Order: sequence, then structure tokens, then C-alpha cells
Amino acid sequence: MLTAIIDYESGNLHSAEKAFQRMAHEIGAGEVIVTSDPDRVAVADRLVLPGDGAFPACAAALKGRSGLYEALREAVETRARPFLGICVGMQLMATRGHEYEETDGLGWIGGDVVRITPGDPALKVPHMGWNDLVLDHPHPVLDGISTGDHAYFVHSYHFRATDPRQRLAHVDFGGAVTAMIGRDTMIGMQFHPEKSQATGLRMIGNFLRWTP
Repeated sequence: MLTAIIDYESGNLHSAEKAFQRMAHEIGAGEVIVTSDPDRVAVADRLVLPGDGAFPACAAALKGRSGLYEALREAVETRARPFLGICVGMQLMATRGHEYEETDGLGWIGGDVVRITPGDPALKVPHMGWNDLVLDHPHPVLDGISTGDHAYFVHSYHFRATDPRQRLAHVDFGGAVTAMIGRDTMIGMQFHPEKSQATGLRMIGNFLRWTP
């Protein structure tokens, strides 16, 4: 089995690569590579899209890579390869983003990426650091994870899903802030699983085992 972490020059890939390789080795889940090669993306069994920075810049970087955007869409939409978006990689799954300017996303899960507006004025954006997950719906990638397990976040915008059934988990940050989304063969995590210690590693392992 081949898991491809997509490199489109929009994210710190080193820690993600190490975490995915560690879990793949532990559970016998094959090879993990970091690649910007559309041909490698096309043959991968699983795809991971990380992302750090602003939504418009990440969207432009992904679409600007010759053949990569098309290979990703073909693999996920037509071949139904399991897909994991991380941080802005999750946000790009939305219909559109509203950071600086309105920008089209991949449109895989209906919704908008909007600025976090905590109800408590003492809470400052960005939402940065550890927060406790609240599970909304069961999912195989959440196997062994419970409400109260914590994950590491760094973000100022969050995913407001049109269909609440597609929000798998949230956190409380002066109101509900989306932590995970998913449908069919696609899942997204606003937090960084590679930085979320045992909880994050468990979810990475679950993703590598997942057979939708």
C-alpha cells in the first residue's frame, strides 16, 4: 500500500512525514512518501493533503502545480481513494473560503471557511494550542478516541459545514469550532494529528487502516 503526502509547498511536511511513516511501520501499512509528482498521486492508495497559511494562497499553490490538482481530483472523486486533509488541507475541502477574499475550494463537503468569532471576548484569535475534542458522530478514524481527548490547533478560520452530519467533532472556543469533517472516503482534521501526541498518532493509524 502507498500513502502519498502531497507536497505543494504549503506546509511543514517533515513532522507529518515522520508521524505517518512511524504509524505505517507499526501497523504494517506499507510505504509513505512525500510527493508533488502527479503520477505518484495517481497510483497512491491513500492521499494526505496538509496545509499551513492562508486559504487563497494554499488554493492557488495547489491549482498552480502542473497536473497535481487534476490528479488529486481524479484519485478522490473518481477512484474513491481514502483522503485526509489536515489544517488548511481540510479547509480546502469546502465549497469556498472567506479569508481575505472569497476563494473556491474543492467543493467536496458543502460549507464555508469563516473567521472564528468567539462568544467570549477574553478569547483571542488565532485558536492556538491544546483543546479537548467533542465527538459529534462516530467514524472509523475515531476508533479508540473519546470526547475529552485533546489535539493541537493553530488556526484563525474554521469550517462551517452545511450538513451538520458531516461535522464529526468540534471543540469549544467561545462556541463550537469545527475540529473534524467527513463523508464517504474523505475526512478532514483542523488540528495537526502529527503534533497531537498519542491521540493524533492513533487517528493516523486508524486512517492508514481505514477501508471505506
